[in-house]
Amino acid sequence: MSSLPIVSITRRETFSSCHRLHSPFLGDEENKKLYGKCNNPNGHGHNYVVLVTVKGPVDPQTGMVMNVHDLKQYMKEGIMDPLDHKNLDQDVPYFKAVVSTTENLAIFIWDQLQKLMPRPQLLHEVKILETEKNHVVYRGGSTFPRKKADSSNLHPGNHNHVSSDSD
Repeated sequence: MSSLPIVSITRRETFSSCHRLHSPFLGDEENKKLYGKCNNPNGHGHNYVVLVTVKGPVDPQTGMVMNVHDLKQYMKEGIMDPLDHKNLDQDVPYFKAVVSTTENLAIFIWDQLQKLMPRPQLLHEVKILETEKNHVVYRGGSTFPRKKADSSNLHPGNHNHVSSDSD
């Protein structure tokens, strides 16, 4: 029995959303200091580019890893419908309890796609281009245990005062 070739397929979509970087676990002054202009009470918007990559064996009968039409549909249902032209903090229930950073947005998209795909193991990567200069990549899983309210022990004494939105 010979092994099947492994191929990656990436599909690109764009969506527009607004948000405000503001942690309910921090005071107003600490939020302003940490997130800078991205903590504007009125929020700000992005034209996000998201690239979703699936990876797996090429089916000898179909010649495909996954039907691209199916991937397009999963991205419509998991990304475009819940996020496009939305206020992430107000319109997406997930972000009521999670700060709407691009890192958390990538995790949200990964989780959404995993629920929709009949073969979630094919999902390889979610990449978000938030700006021309800032990209976030998530490939599932975790290295650090998640804590609910206090992430200070992940980077003791280190408060990076540049938001993920900064250029």
